[in-house]
Amino acid sequence: MAPHASSDGATGAANGSTRQESSPLFTVQSPNVVYTADEIKSQYAYQTTEVTRTADNKLVATPKSTNYNFKVDRKVGKVGMMLVGWGGNNGSTVTAGILANRRGLSWETREGKQNANYYGSIVMSSTVKLGTDGKTGEEINIPFRDLLPMVHPNDMAIGGWDISSMDLAASMDRAQVLEPSLKTLVRKEMAELKPLPSIYYPDFIAANQEDRADNVIEGTKACWAHVEKIQQDIRDFKAQNGLDKVIVMWTANTERYADIIPGVNDTADNLINSIKTGHEEVAPSTVFAVASILENTPFINGSPQNTFVPGALQLAEKTGAFIGGDDFKSGQTKMKSALVDFLINAGIKLTSIASYNHLGNNDGKNLSSQKQFRSKEISKSNVVDDMVAANNILYEKDEHPDHTVVIKYMPAVGDNKRALDEYYAEIFMGGHQTISLFNICEDSLLASPLIIDLVILAEMMTRVSWKTDAEGAEYKGFHSVLSILSYMLKAPLTPPGTPVVNALGKQRSALINIFRACVGLQPESEMTLEHRLFE
Repeated sequence: MAPHASSDGATGAANGSTRQESSPLFTVQSPNVVYTADEIKSQYAYQTTEVTRTADNKLVATPKSTNYNFKVDRKVGKVGMMLVGWGGNNGSTVTAGILANRRGLSWETREGKQNANYYGSIVMSSTVKLGTDGKTGEEINIPFRDLLPMVHPNDMAIGGWDISSMDLAASMDRAQVLEPSLKTLVRKEMAELKPLPSIYYPDFIAANQEDRADNVIEGTKACWAHVEKIQQDIRDFKAQNGLDKVIVMWTANTERYADIIPGVNDTADNLINSIKTGHEEVAPSTVFAVASILENTPFINGSPQNTFVPGALQLAEKTGAFIGGDDFKSGQTKMKSALVDFLINAGIKLTSIASYNHLGNNDGKNLSSQKQFRSKEISKSNVVDDMVAANNILYEKDEHPDHTVVIKYMPAVGDNKRALDEYYAEIFMGGHQTISLFNICEDSLLASPLIIDLVILAEMMTRVSWKTDAEGAEYKGFHSVLSILSYMLKAPLTPPGTPVVNALGKQRSALINIFRACVGLQPESEMTLEHRLFE
């Protein structure tokens, strides 16, 4: 059944249905886990190791256990996502992809028939180890999406804003990402979808984007009317599609970094006042973030700029609204965060990393401007810091590998970004190892599943709460900064004062193990003692 189009051009779920976790793939048999029709409640002992230093600088490790109670709302409800930059490469690609999956489409390619899928989505296309078969010892793996009741992307309504007035079919053609045969199958539905007018502050994106800006709300700098208009758009989208929740995501152009100015954007009150007085150092993405926060709607930044200035962070914390960012981690950086983690954990000392990219999509065009490139350079350059800092055998304090990032705009290659990396390392007895990677990243086809994952996981976290064993303790939500989303993001946003983790394996383990805790399961240790000990 084809999706319907509401008056604002949003695409809704095929049948308007909502999914409720009535028959889960697995249940946990434990006195610490209780299932009701509406909730999963669990008691969980969180095991950590606390390390202290003695007066003579010796380390003392003390096992610690903290008891938590988790509660998960099993009713998913109806969910929508609103994309800022809906008419861009990512927005048009993810929309067409969801339509194709919703209808179970197949189409012809040069390699033969292709079926719609969600490859590249950790939620929809990866599995996790549940445990081992008690009789055979066989490892039992289940789909990630079945760990907890999660929204299915086929059921999500989609809408959003764009500074370009093109409908989604024309945007899809402009992007030059999808196969012509697939575009033909979804063209009619995509043509019915048109983005809402967006805000456009020319100083924050490259001048070469001006010719796209024919669908904008009046005003070229921040004002409170823009915040209120975005809030109303969210409310209208929610009402017109009968939604329980909306997730807003920035997948528009990379902006330049905003200057952090005392009295302007350093506190929540100052930021709100700066918007109301039209201060020119408030970015469009920050205005969208503020509007979403005030609507208690999760907001995720998929670009590298510093959307979440200190005032925006403080506002989210004060209101309890969820935020996450920054910058989709889809191709080159995902490889880097996996490979660097592997090499350093193997005791190999990386001494330089040289990353070169050229791409021809509109993202590359925008990044050809130096100020916008600088935002991307920052997000791509800090991804190895925590891994280096973790090994004080290889690296002295404040020692880092040389690391350079280059991005060039080459229109001819379109969305097929070329990423070239050279890793130069010192090995045993003064020897050296050089690893060179050439990675052709079909940018939007890698980013689109991340958009889906981020929406699904952000929505999931709105239904998870926790409390301690303390008498009278009440359930409350996770911290406003959703660092649990780090696996999908280049420059993970974390709560102030907490460490940033970029290592891909650690990010995935944290995500899986938090979800396991929600159903009272300990992390899988991979010790497999049952296969290693003999009685």
